[in-house]
Amino acid sequence: MRLIVFSDTHGSLGAAREIVERNKDARTFIFLGDGEREIDKLRILYPELEILNVSGNCDYGSFTPNSNLYDMGSSRIFYTHGHRFSVKYGVDTLVTKAKEVGADIALFGHTHERYYKYIDGVHVLNPGSASCPRDGSKPSYAFIDITDGGIMCSHVEL
Repeated sequence: MRLIVFSDTHGSLGAAREIVERNKDARTFIFLGDGEREIDKLRILYPELEILNVSGNCDYGSFTPNSNLYDMGSSRIFYTHGHRFSVKYGVDTLVTKAKEVGADIALFGHTHERYYKYIDGVHVLNPGSASCPRDGSKPSYAFIDITDGGIMCSHVEL
């Protein structure tokens, strides 16, 4: 199964649509906050897709939780925007929370920087920003392939 993960569109519906259009074979998309209005529009444009999301620190007035858990049976995914887990200062708190809830994948945004590491049994991934990266790279998103053979995470440039 392939999951598409993206974050921090900050008003760019075009970037969000491009991610969906490039990944027509995927059914599940996980958005990690800061662009909730774009996600609302994607749900209207693509009603057949499963689009999971959390709110970010710039999703003002949102009633969406800032973290959540997606249980796929074979894998559990903890996903959050990251601002409540101080991800700008490291991922230790995030990894601790993921382990606490039994997740083998932890997703976060907020930093606008791509990140991937396998830490103490947890795949930790930040897809970067779909519209305004801060790490000198191009806008990006990520995919996660979950198979019987394991979990593979990779970044993709927009």
